[in-house]
Amino acid sequence: MSTVPPILYAQWRTRLIEAYSLRDANPAAPPPERLLQGIWHHQRLLRDRLRTLDGRTVRVLHPGFWNHEGGPDFRNAVLQFDSPPAQSGDVEIDLHPSGWRAHGHDRNPAFRNVALHVVWEAETKVDSCLPTLAIGSLLDAPVDELRSWIGSEAAKEIPSLLMGRCSAPLRDLAAAELDEMLRQAATVRLHAKATQLRARARQAGWEQTLWEGLFRALGYKHNAWPMQSIAELLPHLLAAEGPKRHRLQTLQARLFGVSGLLPADLVRGSAAVDNYLRAVWDVWWREREELTEKILPRQLWRFHGLRPANHPLRRLALAAHWISSGTLVARLEKWFTKEPPQGALLNSLLEILQIERDDFWARHWTFRSARMAKPQPLIGAQRVTDLAMNVILPWFWARGAAGKSEVPQRTAEQRYFAWPRGEDNALLRLARQRLLGGTKSPAFRTAAAQQGLLQIIRDFCDHSNAICDQCQFPDLVKTLRS
Repeated sequence: MSTVPPILYAQWRTRLIEAYSLRDANPAAPPPERLLQGIWHHQRLLRDRLRTLDGRTVRVLHPGFWNHEGGPDFRNAVLQFDSPPAQSGDVEIDLHPSGWRAHGHDRNPAFRNVALHVVWEAETKVDSCLPTLAIGSLLDAPVDELRSWIGSEAAKEIPSLLMGRCSAPLRDLAAAELDEMLRQAATVRLHAKATQLRARARQAGWEQTLWEGLFRALGYKHNAWPMQSIAELLPHLLAAEGPKRHRLQTLQARLFGVSGLLPADLVRGSAAVDNYLRAVWDVWWREREELTEKILPRQLWRFHGLRPANHPLRRLALAAHWISSGTLVARLEKWFTKEPPQGALLNSLLEILQIERDDFWARHWTFRSARMAKPQPLIGAQRVTDLAMNVILPWFWARGAAGKSEVPQRTAEQRYFAWPRGEDNALLRLARQRLLGGTKSPAFRTAAAQQGLLQIIRDFCDHSNAICDQCQFPDLVKTLRS
């Protein structure tokens, strides 16, 4: 017979919810913003009573997509004020209307598309140019009940409003039909990327086009354009060669310098950092004047929500190693023509792109970060997958197409569809929820399946709004069953 009290687990769960689901120390205080975000996400509101502070009715056709990065709390909501037509825009959530200016949203370009400011409570009149909705008296349950519910399994289910109109027809597809549709979408994506690379190669040549693609991918989504801009400067940066024994240091100094991210002063906290920084500046101060017009403004770079390992300085340090070796392109070509061992596709490319050592950047995220106890690689499997799917394999396919040779095209496609799946991300998770409704999510065993899903988003979801207005994709899916 069990000696565990029958309500012990419920007591544990209550404690967990209180600790992690937003309970404030003062029960009379307004709920934290995270709870308000959860309430808005699931629309736990008296939805037929919503009115802005200036008296307009608000109909929420779609609450928007929860944004866990910088910018407004919800993106691409669909709202109707008083009467049609509906409008798309972002939603920002604060405890009070004053949060809009106090948090600097009124000065931040990222918030220019906010269509509704949702707050907990407010005076009847608010000095704001935004429609403002106070929800403190419009909840569909007491706050304490909502606190508990937010931590439940029910709250983790996708709200029906977030499901796209295509989720029902996609749910009826057989697994083989869904796999084939994703494969075809992935093929379109591969060919589109290859076509873009081929067009650039006509202007810049194949090798320069590859470098631009690699730099852009190293910038990831946050800093793709400034990295692209630096790559476009490579012919100029490489024109004046220094002594070979100093080539890596010279390249790093030039790349850091034109990035606009090189600190002007010593850190004064670490001898290793200051010694390295002095060595970089020994090169850069002699070349800075000549390259002044090419230095990027610092405001081009985005750091909010950026993982330390993805910092552009580290990415540029890695790129300098590739360039200074002088052999990367040749090694990639050898890799492409040689069949890798079974199951070693990813690791075989990682071996080429991983550098042997970098005494400074293997132990620092930035110039000002503390030295890491253990060295960290400058590139990992996930970034290699991104480089393979978005740059390297499309580049080889494009060269084959340009030379009217089917062999490299077939090889590129074989590796593209055999590549193991990459790391999941918020966009892929949202797409699976929107398109598949959370009830029939295929294994997505390959990176190509993920690419196919992204292509569907690009082709259809990006051309509609959150309520799938006038989207043709659901009807197209139905034809697969007819």
